[in-house]
Amino acid sequence: MNRVRQLVRFVVVVVAGGAGLVVATLALAGPARAFFTAGTVGPTKVDLRPLAVRSVVYNADGSVRAVLHAEENRLPVPIGQVSPVAVQAVLDVEDQRFWQHGALDVRSTLRALYTDVNRGQAVQGGSTITQQLVKNTVLSGEKRAHRKIVEAAVAVRLQRQMTKTQILEAYLNTVYFGRGAYGIEAAAETYWGTTASALNPGQAAMLAGMIQSPDDYDPVRFPVASRARRDVAIDLMREQGHITPGDAVFLEAQPLPSPSNALPKPDDYFVDHVVQLLLQDTRLGDTATERVNAVYRGGLQIHTTLDPRDQTAAQDAVQSTLPNTNGRFTAAVVSIDPETGAVRALVGGPGFEKSKFDLVTDGIGRQPGSSFKPFTLIAALEAGFIPQDTIRGSPPCPVPNIGGTPDPYLPDNVEGERGGTLTLDDAMVHSVNCAYAQLGYIVGLDRVVDVARRMGVRDANIQRVPAMVLGSEEVRPIEMASAYATLANDGVWHQPYFIDHVDDRDGKSVFRAKPNSARAVDRDVARQVTAVLRGVVQRGTGRAASLSDRPVAGKTGTAENEQDAWFVGYTPQLATAVWMGDPLAETPMKNVGGIAVFGGTYPARIWAQAMSGALAGEPVLSFPAPSTSSKTRRGRYLSVHRGFTDLVADDYNGKRRFANRSGPSTTVKSKSPTTTRTTTRTTTARTTTP
Repeated sequence: MNRVRQLVRFVVVVVAGGAGLVVATLALAGPARAFFTAGTVGPTKVDLRPLAVRSVVYNADGSVRAVLHAEENRLPVPIGQVSPVAVQAVLDVEDQRFWQHGALDVRSTLRALYTDVNRGQAVQGGSTITQQLVKNTVLSGEKRAHRKIVEAAVAVRLQRQMTKTQILEAYLNTVYFGRGAYGIEAAAETYWGTTASALNPGQAAMLAGMIQSPDDYDPVRFPVASRARRDVAIDLMREQGHITPGDAVFLEAQPLPSPSNALPKPDDYFVDHVVQLLLQDTRLGDTATERVNAVYRGGLQIHTTLDPRDQTAAQDAVQSTLPNTNGRFTAAVVSIDPETGAVRALVGGPGFEKSKFDLVTDGIGRQPGSSFKPFTLIAALEAGFIPQDTIRGSPPCPVPNIGGTPDPYLPDNVEGERGGTLTLDDAMVHSVNCAYAQLGYIVGLDRVVDVARRMGVRDANIQRVPAMVLGSEEVRPIEMASAYATLANDGVWHQPYFIDHVDDRDGKSVFRAKPNSARAVDRDVARQVTAVLRGVVQRGTGRAASLSDRPVAGKTGTAENEQDAWFVGYTPQLATAVWMGDPLAETPMKNVGGIAVFGGTYPARIWAQAMSGALAGEPVLSFPAPSTSSKTRRGRYLSVHRGFTDLVADDYNGKRRFANRSGPSTTVKSKSPTTTRTTTRTTTARTTTP
């Protein structure tokens, strides 16, 4: 009796539907005739709409760092890279006679209609896969009365120009599976954390069942409906003989997935900076819209300079060394390959999920303190002085500040405890402010700034004030790491870069990195300074940064009132800058983890751990020794009370290298202990991304 009722119901539906179809066809005879006629006398090629394809960000070793996509997360794959059981599951659910019929299939449409009427719900679709492909990639989203006729006509034309396999492959890469996953590869990753080639029957059944209404069958939001739909797909696979009844029972007992967004997301500072660089790069398009489409829909293959091991080492060093201050104080780390300028690691702050402000590359920077002193030593060596020259290191040590306020400038020693008369070498090793403030005046502030610019501090707004020599001017960590990398590279500067090369979706080159480079410092000067900075780590303020298995050169830095603390250093293979402080204000670190924070405390320890992890297993390289030319004369006493030309007149070359002193002095910046920054120190707004 039930059979009779089902048959009667089916006949009624078919008759009613047929009558409606006749009426609709008569009403649309004009549009249909015109469309079919145009298809026979005009061009017959059907152009499928280009697919939005996600871009992939790669680490330097070729591993995936992140994927970038807008509303469509898609990674097309050849049909040969889709598991056969997944292909068959889609056909069993969506188009069982795909290989037998043409572009249209009246028989399957009637059978699907009968099944739906019999079960009292939509189980199988009436459109062929070819028709669905046309709907998804050719026709607009508008639902016009004659759409089905147009869809059928285009499907016929499409099958004339593509093989069945090509149509099926295009369909599998086009169809939507929910949660932003377009195409079966993205669906496999999103729901199962696997690839399309590894899908098993149960996984394939769930995905095939979702095609009809992916949002309604979301396994997380609607698990009951999702399970029921998956079981329908399993039944269809069993009815077609592609799984056994026993298999069906087993598969229906399997749990649903719990998607955890297994794909890497652009949720770190390095990737975010790479994205910002690309969105500003006119090689990807003349307009902002073109560049956004290229980055998020263009299928770019973005190969970066990031070394996963270096990055992990830097992150672990911060997490394990930084004391718990409930987020008040944090650290930033950046590592650069001295031979190329490639940025190998970047920790931009307290965590990307907490703050998207990158302390390494954004904003105006922070006060580097005594880590700025090597620029003054370089300027002095270029002027003919030698590390063995001596200078007063004890306060009071007034420095003329003609025309500025205060005049004279009265520096005090912070990190350094040595006084009396010191060599320039010892004054650097023990970070004696009095000595280097005077040396900066003697050499000339303009020359110190010129050295810093040449070595990589190119964006900072450096005021020519006496306190500048001691690091009063804000500098970003990326610039300090670049400058010290120049020393590690025997005085040759390489522009820091993050992107090695970019290819398009077909693997063709879009661009390759061509960073600028230049000799910034004489090779022997760089080697002399490295020898001095090695002493900082061996016997001075930076001993906590020493590595047991290899030589290290570097310098501590502490801003006034301990609001910023740095260690910047290098080996021949890697240069790294570490900053520690309050990212939102100039907050003194008088008691953090039970100690007053200087560059030689937490920053130096973070540096040592990060570098130890990054260089593990790397060959131990020595720094080249400087020549002996700097020792051809005895050291002499330097004083601000002697004219600069008098000091250099008897240099070891017997020639005056410079004829005048620095330019006019300006007001010394006052750094009050009560001065704070109450807002994040950004200078430009980030481009909004999808």
